[in-house]
Amino acid sequence: MTEFGTELRRRRVAANLSQDALGAKVYLTKGYISRIENSRVNVQRDLATRFDAALRADGELLALLPDGNTAVAPDTTGPRGLPGPPQHFVGRGHELATLTSMLLGEGEVRVCVLHGTAGVGKTATALTAARRAEGDFPDGALFFDLGGHTPGVVPASSADVLHTMLTLLGCDRVPADLDGRANVLRDRLRGRRVLLVFDNVADAAQVRPLLPAEEACRVLITSRRKLSALDDAWHVRIGALGTDDAVGLFRALVGDVAPDSAEAVHIVALCDKLPLAVRIAAVRYADGGWSAARFRRRLADERTRLASLDDGERGVAAALAMSCAELPADQRRMFGLLACHPGAVIEADAVEAMCALPLGEADRLLDRLHEANLVTLGEHGYGMHDLVRLYAVNHVRPEIDRAARASAVARLVDHAVDRVAAADLLMNPGRYQPVEPVHAHPLHDRVAALGWLRAHWPTLVRLVELAGRHELHRQCWQLAHLLRGIFFHDRLIEPWLTTHGHGLVAARAQEDLSAVGMMLNGLGMAHIKAGAIDAALDSHRRAYEAFSDAGDEYGVVDALSSTAWARIYLGETETAVEELAEVLAAYRRTGRQRNSMIALRGLALALTDLGRIDEAAEHATQALELAQQDDADVEGVVLAVNCLAWIDYHAARPAEADRRYAEAADLADLAGHIDEQARAVTGRGNVAARRGDVAAARAHWSTADALSAELNPAVLGEAAARVDLANRGKG
Repeated sequence: MTEFGTELRRRRVAANLSQDALGAKVYLTKGYISRIENSRVNVQRDLATRFDAALRADGELLALLPDGNTAVAPDTTGPRGLPGPPQHFVGRGHELATLTSMLLGEGEVRVCVLHGTAGVGKTATALTAARRAEGDFPDGALFFDLGGHTPGVVPASSADVLHTMLTLLGCDRVPADLDGRANVLRDRLRGRRVLLVFDNVADAAQVRPLLPAEEACRVLITSRRKLSALDDAWHVRIGALGTDDAVGLFRALVGDVAPDSAEAVHIVALCDKLPLAVRIAAVRYADGGWSAARFRRRLADERTRLASLDDGERGVAAALAMSCAELPADQRRMFGLLACHPGAVIEADAVEAMCALPLGEADRLLDRLHEANLVTLGEHGYGMHDLVRLYAVNHVRPEIDRAARASAVARLVDHAVDRVAAADLLMNPGRYQPVEPVHAHPLHDRVAALGWLRAHWPTLVRLVELAGRHELHRQCWQLAHLLRGIFFHDRLIEPWLTTHGHGLVAARAQEDLSAVGMMLNGLGMAHIKAGAIDAALDSHRRAYEAFSDAGDEYGVVDALSSTAWARIYLGETETAVEELAEVLAAYRRTGRQRNSMIALRGLALALTDLGRIDEAAEHATQALELAQQDDADVEGVVLAVNCLAWIDYHAARPAEADRRYAEAADLADLAGHIDEQARAVTGRGNVAARRGDVAAARAHWSTADALSAELNPAVLGEAAARVDLANRGKG
């Protein structure tokens, strides 16, 4: 076999393929390819044929097998019971490579468990791998469906399966007891190389007595459960298909009536890219005379999606029903309550709060649901496949009475308000908060808070809407207000407008005029970020009225400050200076330092527009000094330095402007403030363009575009200056 490995390496290198690349073509790992090339494993004809085809060797690699170019096939006198390979099998390259390495390798791992949710394609993957490796098992290849998750079927007992196995292996006298049969099986398989596939296994106890002790034997197991108790096995999770593979499966099954690629992508996405769902959808689509758009709309309607994914003999809902029926009462209740959570990512401590569980109990139950492949576990928390979630919403959640569900939602929203308050306090120290965090949390600094908010804001947006639907008015507007910090930081305009819209409705329902003012003021800030200055000014004026009617003096000053900022962008600079001077005096009088910094920066920008450079620099310097008094307020420092750089740019001090912009860019990078970093880099490009260095200007602007493609000239002087310079041919 030395010649085969050497020639394989030569042809691989000549084809400019890495071991990884060749492994992807023949479903092997890089490590197993290396072992073949170094003649440390035997290569059977089936595998050699795949190598020959992948490297276009025209039979020359096959000729290097023992006995010349005809290569004697292994003895196949043992029983053969593997079902035929599944039709239209797609994808799973990584999983097949892992399985092939285990089946054909000589390592200590002899058992592999393929686990995943119902309908994900575990059996098809196992059979594909088994059929490809079957030639390496001369003493037999057998398949057994243990009925662990089949509706209406009692799972097979270990004793009954052993009786069948021993009969197939030629045993005339089968012991009556389980241990006796297991002992005879181990004896019968001693010195033999047999491949066993145990499909649809209920649990580890069912399959453990069936496992051979012989090192040459290999076992593939499929189950909806991970079967963690089989701790000597490899555990391979089978997930949903990739989009291209799911579309390929759908189009292959529907044949000539296949929709265009865009429609097919939408359809398989609504099938959660779950093979069972894709196959059923393909049959329904091909036989039903549907237009692609109408079929997609039917699937898009959550009221009819599960019904549409049922062809009379197979159904996604029926498959999931069996998984849920096996759950103990406490796990089933948690599964139903998880369906009350609106997000794609569910944190364990949020579940603990929602379900009112003692410490550690949520983790235990979530682990059990994860073991059953009813929830997934990712970097930021738990989640559910869309179809699994839909089943839980329609069939498990209704088992929990309405009052209990409402209480769970209230606890979940309260937990979210508390956690976001803690994150916002770290992100924006000194900013007014309508509620103080009271519970311990894992966020230890600004970086952690920013990372958490970036990971979870989509879920938090849904929680704002959920709070509104459950008439949790106070929590609804509070959560919306607390999310404003991350929306401002990352310029997330649509969720900002959406949450504050819900918050405004909730504040009005609560008849809290101060809350109405906060929501309107927040909406105005979102409009400014979007460049919709007239809408912003209208929102700020209405906020001013709401605060005035509420007798909220702090709110009145805040609304006046925001109105003045809108006036700057509208060119009403003199009025803006007057209003901001009044606002600054009020903030200083009440000790609101953070708000004083904002007013000082606004005055600096307005005075710069008026050509009053020295006054502008004085106000910006005061803003910087205030920000530097708080080590946590990196954002305030960045904003002040960028403001000073803008003043230097207007004062025709290019070296000083460039230095300050460089400093601001570095600080913004450390703080994760992408917009302010892009603003600073744009400013450096403007400085370079003014001095005639077109190449440097374009390099800086290109970097800024890569950071943030949405700097708005209507509200950002650096972006407007760049447009002007480009129009004048200086960049």
